Amino acid sequence: MLKANFHTALLAVVLAGSLTAGDDPFQQVDAGAVKARLDAVANSYTTDNVFMGSILVADGDQVLLDKGYGMANLEWNIPNTPEAKFRIASLTKQFTAAIVLLLQDEGKLRIEDAVGKYLPDAPAHWGQITLAELLGHTSGIPDLTNEKEFEAWSMNPRTHAEEFAFFRDKPLEFQPGSQYRYSSSGFLVLGLVIEKVSGRSYADLLHERILEPLGMKETGLDTDDLILDRRAQGYRKGADGLKLARSESLSVPWAAGGMYSTSRDLLRWERGLFGGKVLSDTSLKMMTTAGKGNYGLGVDVLERYGMKVVSHSGGIEGFSSYLCYQPDRRLAVAVLGNVGGSSAGIAMAFQLMSVALGKPVVLLTDHKAAASISKEESSKLAGVYDSSPYDGRITMSVIIAVSSDGLTIKTPNGRETPLIFEGFKDGRPQFFSRIPIMNTVIEFAPDSSGSVPRLVAKFNATELTFARRR
Repeated sequence: MLKANFHTALLAVVLAGSLTAGDDPFQQVDAGAVKARLDAVANSYTTDNVFMGSILVADGDQVLLDKGYGMANLEWNIPNTPEAKFRIASLTKQFTAAIVLLLQDEGKLRIEDAVGKYLPDAPAHWGQITLAELLGHTSGIPDLTNEKEFEAWSMNPRTHAEEFAFFRDKPLEFQPGSQYRYSSSGFLVLGLVIEKVSGRSYADLLHERILEPLGMKETGLDTDDLILDRRAQGYRKGADGLKLARSESLSVPWAAGGMYSTSRDLLRWERGLFGGKVLSDTSLKMMTTAGKGNYGLGVDVLERYGMKVVSHSGGIEGFSSYLCYQPDRRLAVAVLGNVGGSSAGIAMAFQLMSVALGKPVVLLTDHKAAASISKEESSKLAGVYDSSPYDGRITMSVIIAVSSDGLTIKTPNGRETPLIFEGFKDGRPQFFSRIPIMNTVIEFAPDSSGSVPRLVAKFNATELTFARRR
């Protein structure tokens, strides 16, 4: 389980925006042209191995894209394919949430009950924290992955009891139910509740109640010593290329992020979940209704093109994942990658969704540099710009600075990226980044006096406005 990083924060801001409703999202599209454009979108992220992995896009019963990109194993020169197995990290949380709701459907628990009802050894200061608050990240229990000693501690195998002891006595970060703050700790507690209530191991219950009935034969709970055929190797970006990623013990993330799967099996999951094969209608509605932070129970619940999108991302050493589904359209997008520390999959997934809906998408390769903007004009644009807070979750600042080659944008993680001048649009200077994961257009908005009080960042069809602080 990776700590939240800048890319997570950036994309949470991106997801805060709504894609323009525009035309009817159910419009008919040219399947051939869509398939070619989807492949072009995916390929645009493969430069310098920013993304390697497996991608699947299905519109209803029609599979539009089902393909591997880059290498599953560089040492053995094995390419990625749709059959490759990837660690899916926090996508695991929706499976854990589904098991909890299954147990509720069977009358074995109630998510409005306090944790202490099912775990008598829960600390006293957790008081009346409910299972629902764990499921919705509103419990106030701190995320164990944010502890400074977590990285070293997690490299060795841990029992559930050892893991519980690692975070149980930490003070709460806020009054339970009052805020949203992502915490994998809560889902580890849910794993303990599942095992206590059912009398079965989490892995066995996952297999018997979800994976086997849905035919998900290439999915399971990963372990340190599990040998898998067609397993993708995880990598990380190094100064001179990709390096093998060293992983934490898989005994640590289990119910919060320990599963592996394939893109095809994740389509089976989405079709089964939303096809009434897993939960009762009441429980599915409960799971996919947005609460604080636009989070349901184990899933993000967003709106795009006027339609509900149920999604989640995942990141663990060497791997990234993103899965989203539009129930009304039955549109599924699964992006599984084996280059860690990258949010390329999230940015790509929303472009893939837009293409499948027949919406225009501008790729990095579509941008063209214009003649250089003068240093005098560039200086007028330099400054610190702040985004608006979203649901109390994020306020992000960026620094626009003048360099010898033009402008750069520096983001909260300290990364400085050159901005390429693309020309003027309606009198507004417009720039773009050559980094595929950014795929961002920066448009400055001068006022009538010639000063620049704000900029607009355009991420595909989403726009986010930043106000100039100085």
